[in-house]
Amino acid sequence: MAEQFVGSGWSFPLRIGPTGGIALVSGEREIEEAMQLVLATAPGERPMRPEFGCAIHDLVFAPVNEQTAGRIQHEVYTSLDRWEPRIEVHEVDVTAGEDRSVLHIDVRYSIRGTNNPRSLVFPFYVIPSHDEPDLPDGGTGPAGLPGSPESDR
Repeated sequence: MAEQFVGSGWSFPLRIGPTGGIALVSGEREIEEAMQLVLATAPGERPMRPEFGCAIHDLVFAPVNEQTAGRIQHEVYTSLDRWEPRIEVHEVDVTAGEDRSVLHIDVRYSIRGTNNPRSLVFPFYVIPSHDEPDLPDGGTGPAGLPGSPESDR
């Protein structure tokens, strides 16, 4: 029953299947690719569905700090809740990469109708500002985000 609820669809990114047609995906892989599609699409990018997507793309030039991480968490949670009804999002964590130009968005979710916890890590690339001061000793807090209160101690 749960497999019928999940369904199947075209692969993302679009590719050719082994028989020469469009590759299809089904099951948990189809849901994972649908989530990536929601997160990778900026609102207004689809002419016939202008509200579809996730507004994290507005934060590409935002400073890498806890406020930005909180906004990303909110946008990811609300967009997946709205556009992917087959899942239940339990938690969204945002951590900075080592070079401060990538944020790793870790979405912990489960497929509705199952008791199978899953996780999707989505890389979000930011363009750091050149006028941000360098923080002492790397300046990363518990979430790995520069400028967190723990880095000022």
